[in-house]
Amino acid sequence: MVSVFETDDHQDLRKTVRRFAEREIAPQVEQMEFTQTVDVETSMSIARQGWLGVTIPKKWGGMGAGHLAKTIVIEELARKSGAMGAMFQASALGAAKILHFGTERQKQRWLPAIAAGQCLPTIAVTEQESGGNVLDMRATARRDGEEWVLNGRKVYVGNSHIGHLHGVVVRTGGGDTRRSKSLSAFLVEADRPGLTLLPYEAPLGLHGFSFGDLVMHNVRVPATNMIGGLGEGLDVAYSSSVLYGRPNLTAVALGIHQALLEETIAFTTDPLHQRRGAPLAELPKVRERIGQIKQRLMTARALAYQAVHMLDHGQPCDDELMSAKEYGVEAVWDSARAAMKIHAAAGLRRDRPIQRLLRDSFHLEAPAGTGDIQIHRLAESALGINHGPPWSVRLAPLTALYPPTTPEEPATTEEPAA
Repeated sequence: MVSVFETDDHQDLRKTVRRFAEREIAPQVEQMEFTQTVDVETSMSIARQGWLGVTIPKKWGGMGAGHLAKTIVIEELARKSGAMGAMFQASALGAAKILHFGTERQKQRWLPAIAAGQCLPTIAVTEQESGGNVLDMRATARRDGEEWVLNGRKVYVGNSHIGHLHGVVVRTGGGDTRRSKSLSAFLVEADRPGLTLLPYEAPLGLHGFSFGDLVMHNVRVPATNMIGGLGEGLDVAYSSSVLYGRPNLTAVALGIHQALLEETIAFTTDPLHQRRGAPLAELPKVRERIGQIKQRLMTARALAYQAVHMLDHGQPCDDELMSAKEYGVEAVWDSARAAMKIHAAAGLRRDRPIQRLLRDSFHLEAPAGTGDIQIHRLAESALGINHGPPWSVRLAPLTALYPPTTPEEPATTEEPAA
């Protein structure tokens, strides 16, 4: 499973996270499925390991280990619980806005707390009427002296019911809603008066993960809580989605995909599941499907690791991040379907993990852009349609482990005098 992109440090990190996940998370999965409530205790236990600071530079209390390390952490958590992989990825996504757009004071206040697992951040952008089109949002903020007053509703907020600090993107400018400078972002503490959470309703999958709605009614925040400048809300939303959301969700897909392969192998080699005296794995069609699952997983992992490896090296990789996310999600869906065919009726039982893995995988399509959006953007890239400098060029240098260097001009060699 070791890839050419992994260092010894990456492999050691994987072993550490895997041991933790098997010891601390795996025993909680059955309870998460049974109660279908938010598992606050397990979420905070993961946060306290310090891994949320994986891409936060050491000067703010983080690990400074980069995006491939983040991918490995999420992948290993999701291998045992898609819900806890999703919890971690949402927290890392929430930290991105502060890391890339926060003032020095905001970074000093919040990043060490996030890295230490004392603060779970979120980012709240999506609205019921806007979906993936951020510019259609209706939530607003108006200036009132040294404060801003926020109103509106945000939906599908990861870590909604356990988050301590919400990053909310709202409309601060009037006029044409299609203008990108009409949006701004704010840090909103979870205990602010006027901020309420709608009652939690368990979704199809990812039981244990908090995925709900925030309602803001005259929520007042100081002007110093603006993240980025006035009119930079779209940049905050897009950069978080591109540089963190896409690779994070790709990593969750990898963890679920790995679990699908392992569970299918265990099922088909179990002596209790035989046909005519031989394990299911001896059947040609079953072997073919297992081979296809492994092939899809290997391809998905190669695309994912290449993309974050480039991100760690400060290289342009928007296309690679989009491709990895789109393929990774489609691949895990195809493998989940194949695994269900192999399990047949047994896969429908609640005591089999396959049905949980299938349900969890359905949650990965919409966040950070659906597959259709990724393909649309890739087509634009192929056709040379330019939307400005790639996000990976604009913001990656802050967290790049190996920033690209400008090659020196070759020295000129003068002809010797005659």
